[in-house]
Amino acid sequence: MTTTAEKTNLLGMPKAKLEAFFETLGEKRFRATQMLQWMHQRGVDDFDQMTNVSKSLREKLKQVAVIRGPEVIYDETSKDGTRKWVMRMDNGNSVETVLIPDGERGTLCVSSQIGCTLDCTFCSTGKRGFNRNLTAAEIIGQVWVARKAFMPFEPGPDRPITNVVMMGMGEPLMNFDNVVDAMSLMMDDLAYGISKRRVTLSTSGVVPAIDRLSEVTDVSLAISLHAPNDELRNQLVPLNKKYPIAELLAATKRYFSRLPEKRKATIEYTVIENMNDKPEHARELARLLRDVPCKINLIPFNPFPESDFRRPSMNATRRFQTILSEAGYVVTIRTPRGDDIDAACGQLVGQVEDRTRRSQRYINVQQVNA
Repeated sequence: MTTTAEKTNLLGMPKAKLEAFFETLGEKRFRATQMLQWMHQRGVDDFDQMTNVSKSLREKLKQVAVIRGPEVIYDETSKDGTRKWVMRMDNGNSVETVLIPDGERGTLCVSSQIGCTLDCTFCSTGKRGFNRNLTAAEIIGQVWVARKAFMPFEPGPDRPITNVVMMGMGEPLMNFDNVVDAMSLMMDDLAYGISKRRVTLSTSGVVPAIDRLSEVTDVSLAISLHAPNDELRNQLVPLNKKYPIAELLAATKRYFSRLPEKRKATIEYTVIENMNDKPEHARELARLLRDVPCKINLIPFNPFPESDFRRPSMNATRRFQTILSEAGYVVTIRTPRGDDIDAACGQLVGQVEDRTRRSQRYINVQQVNA
């Protein structure tokens, strides 16, 4: 008998893969449409509840397939309404997923890796090291779990999740295929039906993957820049040593030039006291981005135990914003949300069995400094 672990998890399959799966069972391709709607529009994970599927097919599916989302081991709501889930994946590891409500808008921040392959100095996730990429089922499973938390589970204008950002734990472009499959489900009208303008992939700058991304999707793109020059960005985002700013911005422009309509990149800039928050940094950033169609999102640094960085004053952040605004940019300041439950940007840690030993190195350094 096939065990649960050996069965095919249908949750992460976009339509084309589901159609191929049903063909291997000798079934018609339209079964994929039925399955997508049952799983993602009605939240059903029990084949016996699928009333428009024949009993013989239901029995066949129970032998070879499963619909299984992540296990929720923590569910907490911040005083500002931000909600965080910790979801256990296979092998005991866990990731964090955050829903940020804002009026009629609800933005879900989704993880793509257990830990992170990168080690950006201002991000708590990177300090935990890296275990593995999430499967497509584990990525879309975070959306599925969050949606199931709000009943009834039905499509419509009042749905609680209106936007998704691939901005949780991990670098999405280091898990390319699984992230693309999951985003396809997010945008599929048979699943979640979220607009391509409201599904955003945030990357630290994996240049070849940005070019590859433009060949398979047209989701919105956010660039984690955080510095106006290579010398400073090398310190904050080590990946910059491989793909410097000029190459990253060139790839960003190529991505948007291939889209059928005019859209802009979001430039994410974490503002850190006495590191990258000076007026000269703002002026340099304005010059750097003059040929890049973009809007700028300033993110005041969110502290975490392993970092000596500090959040800048609001006056310093607003001064930074004013310089960029006067240069002609649309600039927003992201209000810290959920920091009382460690759900703010850069604070997600989950539980990572670190294969890189990076986390132990940070612990050793802390012990030496203490």
